[in-house]
Amino acid sequence: MKSRLEQFATQHGFRGKGPLCVAIVVTEQAKKKTFPLQVDDFLAESGTQVAGLGMAAVQAVLNQHGIERILAKEGGRTSRGSVANMKHYLSFLNEQHQAGSLDLNQAEAFWITRVQAFFAGKPFTFRLDSQMGLRAAVRNLMQQAIERQKSESGTKYVGTVMQHLVGAKLEVFLGAGSGIEHHNANQSDQQIGRTGDFDIGDASIHVSTAPGEALIAKCQENVAAGRKPIIVTGRKGVLVAEGLAENAGLGDQIDIIEFEQFIATNVHELGNFTQSQRRAKIAEIVERYNSIIDDVETDPSLKIELASGK
Repeated sequence: MKSRLEQFATQHGFRGKGPLCVAIVVTEQAKKKTFPLQVDDFLAESGTQVAGLGMAAVQAVLNQHGIERILAKEGGRTSRGSVANMKHYLSFLNEQHQAGSLDLNQAEAFWITRVQAFFAGKPFTFRLDSQMGLRAAVRNLMQQAIERQKSESGTKYVGTVMQHLVGAKLEVFLGAGSGIEHHNANQSDQQIGRTGDFDIGDASIHVSTAPGEALIAKCQENVAAGRKPIIVTGRKGVLVAEGLAENAGLGDQIDIIEFEQFIATNVHELGNFTQSQRRAKIAEIVERYNSIIDDVETDPSLKIELASGK
């Protein structure tokens, strides 16, 4: 059973917190169902979400195994692909039942070990090399996020790391008492009182990996409200955002800043352009970033560790 589960998990990409939530809740629900399992019995009335999938249901199972850490604040309910993952898993369970080899308790134990491995996931590495420029070091860090995102589709590692690094750098730059609020990367900024990912003074800062027309529309709302919109994005995103801003007649009213430059420039300034102080400021930013991850995210593998050399 374990080897078949491993094969299934590999084939269908059951690695991230969303798929793990689906597997845990569906396994628990299957214990009370009659086989063969029917897809409709596991669908919410909307037909777009898995029935019963949420943080409470997931944590109830995890708590039975002594795991108190939160796997996902939404319990995988809003994760893309949850319904498709549920259908794949039901098909697998039905096949095992028909073959006479299904053991739901063993299946649950298997997913619990996957959750434990998820929580033990290695952090990203920020490598500091005296021969390497800061932008290159940031680029190397983000490449790790890109590679992890490719292997665990459905989890936005790149955008999450970008958002919280920007937040950490802003806090270090502005100092204690800056009043910067940090939010879960999946949380919409269309909440009462929020005009961007970060609201500072009269500026609305938007962090985006892929600027689109919806983001430009938000910036237009910022301008109409007398605020200054700032977009922080990747190198390719800068060109896209500039084009969209020009098309919307906002080319002169939106500041569009490349992410690597946004981080590197201030680190040089904060570090008084000396190697020792530069390293100290990076360490401070990384420390603050890791604290933000603890506060607003549930995936500890999003953390960053500092290392020297290439």
